[in-house]
Amino acid sequence: MLIKRIIQLLFLSIGGMLGILFMPKLLELLNMQNIPFIDTPYTLAVLGAIIFFVATFWLVDYVVNWIKVLEEAVVKAPVTDVLFGSLGLIFGLIIAFLIVIPLKDIQYQVFNTIIPFFLTLLLGYLGFQIGFKKRDELVNLFTAQNKIGKKKVAEEEQEVEDKKLKILDTSVIIDGRIADICQTGFLEGTIVIPQFVLEELQHIADSSDVLKRNRGRRGLDILNRIQKELSINVEIYEGDFEDIQEVDSKLVKLAKLTSGVVVTNDFNLNKVCELQKVHVLNINDLANAVKPVVLPGEEMNVQVIKDGKEHNQGVAYLDDGTMIVVEEGRNYIGKHIDVLVTSVLQTSAGRMIFAKPKLLEKAL
Repeated sequence: MLIKRIIQLLFLSIGGMLGILFMPKLLELLNMQNIPFIDTPYTLAVLGAIIFFVATFWLVDYVVNWIKVLEEAVVKAPVTDVLFGSLGLIFGLIIAFLIVIPLKDIQYQVFNTIIPFFLTLLLGYLGFQIGFKKRDELVNLFTAQNKIGKKKVAEEEQEVEDKKLKILDTSVIIDGRIADICQTGFLEGTIVIPQFVLEELQHIADSSDVLKRNRGRRGLDILNRIQKELSINVEIYEGDFEDIQEVDSKLVKLAKLTSGVVVTNDFNLNKVCELQKVHVLNINDLANAVKPVVLPGEEMNVQVIKDGKEHNQGVAYLDDGTMIVVEEGRNYIGKHIDVLVTSVLQTSAGRMIFAKPKLLEKAL
């Protein structure tokens, strides 16, 4: 076995060193110091190696068995036990080495050899035991530090995200809900209003169509409110992209250049931003997220307002504007009826609830 040969070689080396150190005194005791060539270092080393090897020949098997037991214990031990025990052992040996250095200058042999030897054993053992027994606390310490580091990184990333420019499009300004969202503090950072969006709003406000004119003026009033009444930073982007005609395309281009976020409630612009890998905030998504959850099987009382697109369908609306399609509801137009929710369809364009009359359910 290789390990057995290594141990025997180690014993030979130890025997050679001990022969050089202690064999002269042994020869004096035996009155053999006058034998020619016997007191040379090489002869003493060979004699010591032979004597030590022969004397400890029976000990080799015990050492090999002990090493095997130690090896099995280390293999079976958890990696954290081995790791922190080894780190503690290394730390203890380093401390022992630093303490032993001044002792080498002392002339007494007890301070030169014996005390350093026992200090090394003692501190190495203490270091191993401390590292082994405190492993759980050390693991928790490193884990806590890692969590703190990750938390700081997440906070920094969130801070960068919050500082991104929020670029408003025409539709979300006319909608008006953006002012209330800014007022509540849910939208942070700098609000950017591009000059080409203002021009489009002004063009709408000057339209001959009364509805368009009112929508354009409403948008300008909303901007005035955001700029003067709300404690949020608002900037006007004076630049333009003359090679691009569409306002939506200009918004996407500006968001790419500034790494900003487009704020809109336009379903088509939302899809274009997603395709262009531009971050987008859709007001309709926010509105849908905060609406009360309606689950299939729930009952509600609604007023059927008009007929639907499909045969015998009726259409009703909730107070928040959510459309309810009532199957077989055409005969109830103008009436309040109890309905059962059958399914809910929710998209960035809004939410639609499908239901059927409760009276029809009872009849079935």
